[in-house]
Amino acid sequence: MRLKIHHQTSYDYDAPVQYGLQQLRLRPKSGHGQQIISWNLAVEGGRVELDFEDQHHNHVDLVGIDPGHHQVRIVCEGEVETADNAGVIGQHKGFAPLWLFRQSTPLTRPGPQSRRLVKQLGGEFDSEISRLHALSNLVLESVSYEVDRTHAQTTAEEALAAGHGVCQDHAHVFVTAARLLGYPARYVSGYLMMTDRVEQDASHAWAEACLDEIGWIGFDVANGISPDERYVRIATGLDYRDAAPISGLRYGDSDESMLVSVQVEQ
Repeated sequence: MRLKIHHQTSYDYDAPVQYGLQQLRLRPKSGHGQQIISWNLAVEGGRVELDFEDQHHNHVDLVGIDPGHHQVRIVCEGEVETADNAGVIGQHKGFAPLWLFRQSTPLTRPGPQSRRLVKQLGGEFDSEISRLHALSNLVLESVSYEVDRTHAQTTAEEALAAGHGVCQDHAHVFVTAARLLGYPARYVSGYLMMTDRVEQDASHAWAEACLDEIGWIGFDVANGISPDERYVRIATGLDYRDAAPISGLRYGDSDESMLVSVQVEQ
């Protein structure tokens, strides 16, 4: 399937920005069931200072905000050819060792809620894949999908305690529980073509766990499936902070407003 993607993020400031620096993880790469046909990144009100590949093989663009600007607009768009590999990415590769993905982070640190979830899952399964799919279903039962109830810094424990969240929270809870079960697990950010609409107000997130015989396999908790040809992987990491589409800092007294627009269509 060929997918066309347009992703725009606009920042408006009520006073001129003195200094700002942002890390962009917005460029997909070919491989693992996707082939980049074309991709373009444009920045208004700033400039790409340099680009590099991080420890998770994510493509990172480092953008400096032009001093004195009140607005920054970041637009990426392109076309990607995708295939349905039933969520299978394959054996682990890269700079980061596999054992690293068993380590917790501040957003995925296990606590009583996570341990209770794993205990509730039980242990009677005919395969490791069926166990992980059951975990995905249990996470969705425990954390219902509700927007505007959590934020970027919500931890897996907090989402479980609240009982609601979005795809980012589902991914964090799944990763936390999978690591408790002994699996290397990671967070994934990317895009999903919806069947009922083209316009979206955010990109998507899911999780991957690694099995000895198969390697990395994706699990989209929010939709109850493993990623298929409707998905485009952008970045991976131990949690959201490693794979966030945009992160950074700025100096000055200005207040910031942000507007995100995403379109994904065949």
